[in-house]
Amino acid sequence: MTNTWADVDSYVVDTLVGTEGSPALAANAEAGLPAIDVSPPQGKLLNLLARTAGARRVLEIGTLGGYSTEWLARAVGDGGLVVTLEFEPRHAKVARENLDRAGVGARVDIRVGAALDTLPGVAEDATEPFDLVFIDADKVNNSNYVQWALRLTRPGSVIIVDNVVRGGAVVDEQSDDPNVRASRELIELLAAEPSLDATVVQTVGAKGWDGFAYAIVNGPAS
Repeated sequence: MTNTWADVDSYVVDTLVGTEGSPALAANAEAGLPAIDVSPPQGKLLNLLARTAGARRVLEIGTLGGYSTEWLARAVGDGGLVVTLEFEPRHAKVARENLDRAGVGARVDIRVGAALDTLPGVAEDATEPFDLVFIDADKVNNSNYVQWALRLTRPGSVIIVDNVVRGGAVVDEQSDDPNVRASRELIELLAAEPSLDATVVQTVGAKGWDGFAYAIVNGPAS
């Protein structure tokens, strides 16, 4: 990370993002949660993408302390729903407190446990498809999460996967880093899956050099 990247993020936050969600970040730090939340500009981007998609039902895999969850819950509006999956009960407790404090707790269903164990229950309970899926959990299971997202969405739904560039390491075919290998597998899955149209956008900022995958679920072939 360069100082300029962080300075630009600070300028963007001061000018366009503001302090929305900041109490959650402070609470997460006080509770000792790892500082791996999306950045404020990224949180605002998630909110805008969800609103652009008209998302009323969102699935999030990886809650942490609920910072990104709050941005998504604000996007779905009154009557909307965010189902968010978190492995660590302590993190989920902090997230619930943050979301309730922010006034969006009624829109959020937090499910605790390994996501691959809780996703079948999400599928069983779902009365209609999700409009947007945001994946920001353990990276080695990203391809599995995308496969689940495909089962739980509809044509036109959006799937976003965070942290896929890995500081540029994603281009290293010989990497022994499991997270890098998982990112390559994910991107190759997105390329091979006929029901998805996808790209990867590189990002820089206060969190360094990374990127996210953005995919749309295709409709039936004409």
